[in-house]
Amino acid sequence: MMLAAAPAENGVALLAPLLGHWVGEGKGLPGEGTGGFTFEAGLQGKVVLRKSFAEYPKTAERPAFRHDDLTVVYQENGQGPLRADYYDNEGHVIRYTVTVEGKTIRFLGDVNPGAPRFRLTYTMTGADEVRIQFEMAPPGKPEAFNPYLDATARRTR
Repeated sequence: MMLAAAPAENGVALLAPLLGHWVGEGKGLPGEGTGGFTFEAGLQGKVVLRKSFAEYPKTAERPAFRHDDLTVVYQENGQGPLRADYYDNEGHVIRYTVTVEGKTIRFLGDVNPGAPRFRLTYTMTGADEVRIQFEMAPPGKPEAFNPYLDATARRTR
């Protein structure tokens, strides 16, 4: 099942496999977060908006909290590489270049000296299933990515 795709003349149409409402699938372990995200075409298909949230229960080490973020994927002037700008409620901003290869959609963070670099990968594992990997590279080692999150999600509509 898929929501309306972005128009084919725009590079953001390559993100059509991710359009829809998604729910994270976890193991339900104590302290583990729950969440979901949406990918929606906007501005008459010229951008894709990703909205995401994760809720974490209280543990002995920390209070309950919620993380919210927004990503805008676009193609400048309708040409060139796909870019994405990420913002969250903690004040982080990440600039990405987005590539699509087969069933894999990868967001690769820009290199910023003295700051970590990020890589977010979505791999379609079924029509309504996706694997999500989020990795971080330490400052000064922009290609030394280490896993931070490995999860799956299913499309609900």
